[in-house]
Amino acid sequence: MKSFIKKVILLTVILSISNIMLSISNISNAMEMNDEYVKTKMCFENFIRCELTRTDAEDHFKGKSFKIIMINLFDALYEGDILIATGAVKCWVEDHFEILFIAVGVKELMGQEKVYYYLTRKNDFQILATELMNFPYKERCPWDRYWLNLK
Repeated sequence: MKSFIKKVILLTVILSISNIMLSISNISNAMEMNDEYVKTKMCFENFIRCELTRTDAEDHFKGKSFKIIMINLFDALYEGDILIATGAVKCWVEDHFEILFIAVGVKELMGQEKVYYYLTRKNDFQILATELMNFPYKERCPWDRYWLNLK
């Protein structure tokens, strides 16, 4: 009887430890996923802020002064080896608000993530990687978590 009780107690302890280890593993995975989301969100926001500032959003606002009010990442998903991040940026343009909808295609090159494709429209849209490839991006702004506005 004592042997049976010892086995039950040992089994209970082992199961408890394995549940704790599983919980720690799940928490770790959730933290990694959250880190990836935060990284993508920061990179997206910084890229858009940099791109609109460096080009003065000439194509979009025709030289009018503007201020970025909000940048929102809608979605980020992989199609093959391309990360497609979509979102919107709300800007105050002289006397009214305007919203630009944006798609960015990011690929890895020698361990570094780079923006290969970039598209901006005034209306919301959905896009596949094959369509986005028609809009190559010549790098002016990096895909980076950190960007300093020196203005």
